[in-house]
Amino acid sequence: MKTVSSTVVFDTNDIETETAFWVALIGGEVDEEDRDDPHWRDILVGGELRVSVQYAEDHIPPTWPPEEGDQHQQVHVDFNVEPEDFEDACREALSLGATSIREPRDRNASHGFHVFADPSGHPFCICWV
Repeated sequence: MKTVSSTVVFDTNDIETETAFWVALIGGEVDEEDRDDPHWRDILVGGELRVSVQYAEDHIPPTWPPEEGDQHQQVHVDFNVEPEDFEDACREALSLGATSIREPRDRNASHGFHVFADPSGHPFCICWV
């Protein structure tokens, strides 16, 4: 398969909030062609497609970690940052509307992660490497 690009698409029943969250978190902007589309938004960083948001009326937020009968996550995104930027990145995610799901097990380790959920409930990780 020869592809020209790919994107991770986040389903949501609140396209405005979800789009605003991802634009702010990754420092992007909505593609002008999608700005008024009520069902789809491509988010660009430096003119390159990074993530997309799709309106899904019946979206059920995934639960992580899942319990019996819960909607399970099907994919998540890891954002890798330098160790010295980790705490600031986590504070920024929370200030933009993310919810903390699981704190790092050992903040003194050489690498690790903090699990968050975006406004529509999709888990993502901020990792230090």
